Amino acid sequence: MTETKPRRSGGRAARQEARSQKDESIKPYLERKLKPVEVIDEAGLAQIEDNAEIILSEVGIAFQEFPSALDLWRDAGADIDGDIVRFPKGLCRKIITDFAPASYIQQGRSLNRSVMIGGDATVFAPNYGSPFVTDLDSGRRYATLQDFQKVVKLTYQLPHLHHSGGTVVEPVDIPVNKRHLDMIYAHLRYSDKPLMGSVTAPIRAQDSIELCRIAFGGSLDDRTVLTSLINASSPLRWDATMLGAATVYARNNQACIMSPFILAGAMSPVTVAGLAAQALAEALSGMAYCQLVRKGAPVIFGTFASSMSMATGAPTFGTPEGAMATYVMAALARRLGVPFRSGGQLTSSKTPDAQAAYESAATLLPTMQAGVHFMLHTAGWLEGGLSLSYEKLIMDADQLGMMGVYASGVDMSENGQAMSALRTNHHGQHFLGNSHTLQNFEHAFYRSTIADNNSFEQWSEEGSPDAARRANSIWKQMLNDYEAPKIDEAVDEEMLEYIAIRKDSEPDEIG
Repeated sequence: MTETKPRRSGGRAARQEARSQKDESIKPYLERKLKPVEVIDEAGLAQIEDNAEIILSEVGIAFQEFPSALDLWRDAGADIDGDIVRFPKGLCRKIITDFAPASYIQQGRSLNRSVMIGGDATVFAPNYGSPFVTDLDSGRRYATLQDFQKVVKLTYQLPHLHHSGGTVVEPVDIPVNKRHLDMIYAHLRYSDKPLMGSVTAPIRAQDSIELCRIAFGGSLDDRTVLTSLINASSPLRWDATMLGAATVYARNNQACIMSPFILAGAMSPVTVAGLAAQALAEALSGMAYCQLVRKGAPVIFGTFASSMSMATGAPTFGTPEGAMATYVMAALARRLGVPFRSGGQLTSSKTPDAQAAYESAATLLPTMQAGVHFMLHTAGWLEGGLSLSYEKLIMDADQLGMMGVYASGVDMSENGQAMSALRTNHHGQHFLGNSHTLQNFEHAFYRSTIADNNSFEQWSEEGSPDAARRANSIWKQMLNDYEAPKIDEAVDEEMLEYIAIRKDSEPDEIG
């Protein structure tokens, strides 16, 4: 009896099918192997740190309309003058170095989606806060809850976006005091990646925590499932809204990005060193405050710093000054020993054009080289953050995939050295048929989902689409193919019940 050999699976069709499948080897976050780029020496960094301590001790930081924060600082040894807090030199730094974790794990609703924030990890999160959306078909318009849900669904499917984000767009068709409930629910229902909580009022922060307690199944006291953005009201001020949200999150062991928001020249000095000293002082005071609320509460040293047009006052992005600020602030965070947030793919352009590409690339690459741990606004940002572009979301995500390859460094394994290929290949003969090439070609180079590498003739036959038009087709197909992650029906019902009760508990607020 002749043994029937199993049929080989292979050939072009099989390879194409394999490439079409989701790459399960993609990790939930990047592990960087490249050393951070340093643009300032130790003496320069030490001088900026000294200048920040002078700001903290002599000028002070305003903690506005939040008496409990003043009480905590008074007990910690700070000097209180009205709402101005002046700190003994070294106080904030000591509190942070004594208690704040150098890194932490933020759990996803599916544990295999959990991310590490800090160390050699980098986490990409999408656009945040835009009141408008735009696409090639409908143009620019106010964002709705449907837009919010669509962006969450797209982000869920984009493997190089590690984090679902927070207010990916602002759903203006929902009352302002209730939209946070729909947003948090959308993240938890339509994705299982980590998410950000609401920060626009303490009660909304608490709602975010309660919905997560339901979705994650019980107490959050020993785990972090939310990383939320707390912006300073620069210069040198924390307002009651942000302090209230930070207090709620810190008290519940949830992470806060304590982030100065600075347009240099308007909200800080115009120079990089002056901006850095101010931002460091603001961030130190914010992170230390979280430790006063709860020792060991996870915090991220955040900085959003941009230059501005001194002619119009409009923010500018992709500038060398912005890149320098990112490098410097990242180095300061490393010296402090806490995770760092900055950067993204930022642009002032109103459409996903050449300006958008140049400015986004000029923001993204320095951010990667600086060693940023948590990167917000990595996909979709247009118009200085006023708009999210569906097309740019897809185009930016493709660039993030490239950054993953870049961050992994040079493969120096035996296979990476490729000596077997060099030993066996004949002089003057191409490597296309070499066994090493055949073993590695499927994953040797990053395969862009957007770039067109075909001939002019083929491109013309396909309708001469540019990158934005190709991205337009991709996001539509992704929404058509979307399948929601699994969730327990009882959990879903409990979340919806909580939302209904909370919405019925207060009248709508419009504005």
